[in-house]
Amino acid sequence: MTAIQAAALWSGLLIIWITALGVRVTLDRRKHKVLLGDGGVADLNVSVRVFANAAEYMPMGWAALILMALCGAPVWAIHAVGAALLTGRIIHPFGMRATGGVRLPRALGMMLTWLPLLAAGATLVILAFR
Repeated sequence: MTAIQAAALWSGLLIIWITALGVRVTLDRRKHKVLLGDGGVADLNVSVRVFANAAEYMPMGWAALILMALCGAPVWAIHAVGAALLTGRIIHPFGMRATGGVRLPRALGMMLTWLPLLAAGATLVILAFR
């Protein structure tokens, strides 16, 4: 697999995941008969925030994966960033939906979002000077 194919793989999987999150928002809106926003419905608010949080972080991930591939990053590095980012984005909603005390999946999901983004950023800075 080439670097650009690896970036395409993880970008595609991330796109499928964010689409699933968007479908969840639509289904929850239909369920609660809310056309815009969350209508004050706690469950819908969580769905909206889960999608919005993903939409806030995923574009940086897509850009990083593509730029890493274009700048000559090793395929293993692209797989590591993509896999960690997707794993973090999948785990995160479980913590958002949990009630009560510490939400370990939410914290783990964010760590598995921030760390690969930071690694990708550092990799891109290094590759820029190579």
